[in-house]
Amino acid sequence: MVYVDKLLKMNSKWLRGDLLERQLKDYFANTKNLMLQRQSIFFAATTLTAFYFDPVISFMCYGLVLLTEAIDLFLTRRVDKWKDGDPAKARMFLLWAVVNTVFSAVAISLFVILIAVQEGDDGHFTPLFFLFAAAVFAAMYNHQLVPALILRLSIYAGAFLFIALLDIWRYSPPIDSEPWLRFFTVIFVMYFVVDCSFMFLQLYRSNLRQMERLRREHQKAMAAYKVKSQFVSVVSHELRTPLTSIKGSLDLLNSGAMGPVPETMKPLIDLAGKNSQRLATLINDILDFQKIEAGEMTYNFDALEVRKLVVDAVETNRGYGDSLNVSFKLDLPEEDDGAKVLGDETRLMQVLSNILSNAAKFSPEGGEVTVGYRILGSTVRIFVEDHGEGIPENSKHKVFDRFTQVDSSDQRKVGGTGLGMNISKQIVEQHNGEIDYVSELGVGTVFFVTLDLLEESESLAA
Repeated sequence: MVYVDKLLKMNSKWLRGDLLERQLKDYFANTKNLMLQRQSIFFAATTLTAFYFDPVISFMCYGLVLLTEAIDLFLTRRVDKWKDGDPAKARMFLLWAVVNTVFSAVAISLFVILIAVQEGDDGHFTPLFFLFAAAVFAAMYNHQLVPALILRLSIYAGAFLFIALLDIWRYSPPIDSEPWLRFFTVIFVMYFVVDCSFMFLQLYRSNLRQMERLRREHQKAMAAYKVKSQFVSVVSHELRTPLTSIKGSLDLLNSGAMGPVPETMKPLIDLAGKNSQRLATLINDILDFQKIEAGEMTYNFDALEVRKLVVDAVETNRGYGDSLNVSFKLDLPEEDDGAKVLGDETRLMQVLSNILSNAAKFSPEGGEVTVGYRILGSTVRIFVEDHGEGIPENSKHKVFDRFTQVDSSDQRKVGGTGLGMNISKQIVEQHNGEIDYVSELGVGTVFFVTLDLLEESESLAA
């Protein structure tokens, strides 16, 4: 048959190891997913034929079908556990699939043929319909493995022809009789089933080709992204080393350790120091971002006193606030409650410093930023409140996404990479915490970090 020749030619290049593995997994995934549906169909057909025909023959054939289903289930579990992509195993699974397909198709064909033999000469509607349904089911759901599909349809075709020729062989009717009409109708049905199989196979192969193209493009993109990430990381490291020396030299000049600084040079040195600090922060953000993406960010968890953490964060950033003429005000519980959290002190300080520096940057000159914490049940909430311009509604994605800023225009007042809050969010999430904010335009913003409190027993263990 023309279609069978096409199927065989199409199949030769699809038996390569990687493609065969994909087809086997798809084939047996369908087998598993449709197990209940097939069993329902088999049981309904068996019950119907057992009532109207010989029940012994019906249930005997049903038992044979169940045996092939059990083998399919066993093979499905083996393929599910198959992870190494071994071509030899792929060929073995293909062989078993083909062999069991032959057993299954023979059992179903025997079932319908025995029904046809019991019927007499009344048209064989029931067995032919059962066989047609089985053939269409195979065309729809067994097209992943062409050898198995061809064998199954070939066996069904033999059963079709046997049933169609049964009455012709029995009664030798003239060419214009109903048995001959059934025979030619069966030929048409067989052509229709093969045509459907070819169509479903083409659709499946087209999807596989598209998935393969997407996989290759994804691999190329990931390789390019990896090279880019490595380049950025190397450049950032190379920049940080001389920048540290430059910043250290500027700090020495500013401190007067190298002698008095002329008044005319102080503004320039001060500006250079600020910009070197800004550049150092940007480089550190990029390096942290690369670590997070590569899953290489490390954490040293320990029991931390919340009060001390907040006070240290404020003191660390007070100088930065003073440079912007913004003051920090502590709002702590009156008594030391001894609240502790399990966290990495360096990383949590990084988060709080990022929030505090942002609050100072976006506060008006002479403004005040309030920093404190409150116990909320089994959690502690650290908050930073400013009285700046506020954040527009529906801007949360800009605040916490990477490389984004609420104001990303060239005329924005505050620079940056747009990584700080994204890194902070990743760090807080690694502490099983939450970082969020509430804001009102023209009034200000409150950022808060919520962490689980460390129970006394856990604190002692830590």
